[in-house]
Amino acid sequence: MNCSLVLKDSPNDFLSPSAGRFLLRTLPVKPLFIKNPYLAHVNTFLIMNRINALFCGLFVFASLNSTAQKSATPVVDNAYITNILNTLASDEMRGRSALTKDIEKAADYIAGEFQSIGLEPYAEKNYRQTFQVQKISPSVPKVSIDQTTVSPENVMILSRVKDLHLDAKSGAKVLKIEAGSDFSEEFRKIVQSGIQNAIVQVDPSFKDLFKRFQKIYGKESLVAEGNTVFTNSFVFILGHQISDDYQVELKNTYETIPLFNVAGIIPGKSKASEYVIFSAHYDHIGILAPEGQDSIANGADDDASGVTAMIALAKHFKKVNKNERTLIFVAFTGEELGMYGSTYFSQHINPDQVTAMINMEMIGKDSKFGPNTMYITGYHQSNLGELMQKNLKGSKFKFYPDPYPQQNLFYRSDNAVLAAQGVPAHSFSTSQMDQDTYYHTVKDEVSTLNIENIKASIEAIAIGITGIVNGKQTPSRVEKLRE
Repeated sequence: MNCSLVLKDSPNDFLSPSAGRFLLRTLPVKPLFIKNPYLAHVNTFLIMNRINALFCGLFVFASLNSTAQKSATPVVDNAYITNILNTLASDEMRGRSALTKDIEKAADYIAGEFQSIGLEPYAEKNYRQTFQVQKISPSVPKVSIDQTTVSPENVMILSRVKDLHLDAKSGAKVLKIEAGSDFSEEFRKIVQSGIQNAIVQVDPSFKDLFKRFQKIYGKESLVAEGNTVFTNSFVFILGHQISDDYQVELKNTYETIPLFNVAGIIPGKSKASEYVIFSAHYDHIGILAPEGQDSIANGADDDASGVTAMIALAKHFKKVNKNERTLIFVAFTGEELGMYGSTYFSQHINPDQVTAMINMEMIGKDSKFGPNTMYITGYHQSNLGELMQKNLKGSKFKFYPDPYPQQNLFYRSDNAVLAAQGVPAHSFSTSQMDQDTYYHTVKDEVSTLNIENIKASIEAIAIGITGIVNGKQTPSRVEKLRE
């Protein structure tokens, strides 16, 4: 690992799947910026000890002249945006799950775009950055109480034990989630409690919420190569009184599989050893239970919109050809499963060489602040947003601090590992996480997006970041989370 931050699996590892995004809020809120097995300690530290980040210092700089602030020609046109979106969010991509071969099509498409733009490969010749993980596939759980079988529909098991068997003699702690309590909060507390094994009785009033969680937990999951497999087990049972006579059986199958980021670069000139990163995740959640005639979660907003912006910015800066710093464009894999791609990438780059990171996460619709706006997570952790806004002087576009500070979004997205090491790495979004009912459903389609707003966001980022790309500006560093 190319950094001083060492992160291992912990009970928080169970909160790494995409559902972990919404555990701390009321559904159907957008579980936007996630959790990561590597970031378990980061997340715990943030939850238990709120960090009041300090500016590393005021950065004094000369304002860019007016001609540098404004783009002489449009950065991108609507047709280009629409073409990429329609391709990445098409049914042919089958929801871009990182756990299936379907992700190959999306990776090849992005690599093809990088090649046509003229980017150089970042790692491998095919633009991939490949790494290995272990995929854990659970069997159908077998649970009985008082010798009566409990339907698997009413069971949710969080366990990575290869051959799990629990009964009254196993010493599992029996817990309850009572009616009227905060299900998400109680769930989180139990999983993070450090209890070795627990059987949890869930009140039937939580049926709908239980089903939402069940769609994500108890399914396939990943463990990064070299990490110790977490051995705690949590069995949630809906609507059944738990007696002393119970049996729980589950088998997990392990398989080593490759995952791969897709990354290209535009080498810098006078400051080639300094990097500016533009990123978005290209994976989504694949095939879901049918809703009418549709079962493919196309992920148009999440996050084909961000990948589209990243590719458009690559094309723009390649054409302009004025970058003094090296530009890295990367599509991360495994975000929906726990930010595996961004974590691996961040482990294999020197954070001291990264000047800034722009991570784009769901930019397909108007933000809470209206058209021509985006919000930046951790806005006040560095002065990156302030610099970019000043470079937009005269524009109607505005960058805002994120409107959901209680969610600690800054350390819950693909920017998190580098941010924890002091890099001004921020996520840019327009997602209205408290209203988006299409999130992680088959209804997240291109037809629901605002192409004009995506275009405006891309252009604002392109113009706002130009001074940093050209080496004339350097944002202040984020206070390191840990040494």
